[in-house]
Parts: sequence; C-alpha cells; structure tokens
Amino acid sequence: MSGFAQNHSSDLAWLLKGLADEVPAIRGCVLLSSDGLTKAMHGLERTNAEYLAALASGLFSMTRSASAEFDGGSEVRQIAAELHSSQLFISWAGYNSVLAVLADGSADPAVVGFEMSRLIGSVRPFLDTATRSAAATAGERMR
Repeated sequence: MSGFAQNHSSDLAWLLKGLADEVPAIRGCVLLSSDGLTKAMHGLERTNAEYLAALASGLFSMTRSASAEFDGGSEVRQIAAELHSSQLFISWAGYNSVLAVLADGSADPAVVGFEMSRLIGSVRPFLDTATRSAAATAGERMR
C-alpha cells in the first residue's frame, strides 16, 4: 500500500473513531467499497471488519435491487437490522462506498442514523471509491 493510501486510510479510520466517540453505543464501524473491500475500520478485529464489509456489501446490493424493482430507482439511503442484542446500520457513503455500523441493542436508531448522515454529509467527497479496472479486480481475486 502506498504512503498516500495508508495516510488516506488512517484519516478515514480517524473519522470512524469520531463517529463512535459521538455515539458510545457504536461497537464498530467499517467503510467499504460497494464490492465489499474494507477501506477503513474502527472498533472491530480485522476478520470481523472484513466479514461485516462483505455482509454489508451483499445487503446493500440486494436492497438496491429491491429499490429498482419496487421503487423505480436504485437509490438506497439506509438499511437497518435489529439483531438479538445488536443493531446493524448500512448507508450509502459516496460513489462506490458504503458505511456499516454495528451498535448495541440499546442504541437509539435515530441518533445512530443522524450521526452517520452527518458524518457522510460533512466529508462525502473523501469517502468515494474510485472504480477499479478489470486488471485490478482480477489481481485482488488472486490474493
């Protein structure tokens, strides 16, 4: 990873930490490319962050499909899931980017959603993910 990419990723992790600091009920968050690659994470072990990124990518993709079928478009603002003792929030975060947040079951969904929207709105251009070429995508699969 180049120095620029490492610094950019660190900056994004700092933003995610700020989100978790604003909402103490947040257990972890991941910024991911829409195809499921982890761009930045906070509060989760690498394996769990990658699992959450893959899960969020799949759910976001399925919800976009549902939007196209039932809503006449492909825009998805936010997905929320209530788990046994946690809540999962997934939001569009910019071009080819998604933000996934795992919060305690006691978290106020309105507060979590508001803070996610506020973060995305304030730094959205920095959250975009460039489209990868076919050669780059093939290289990722080979790793």
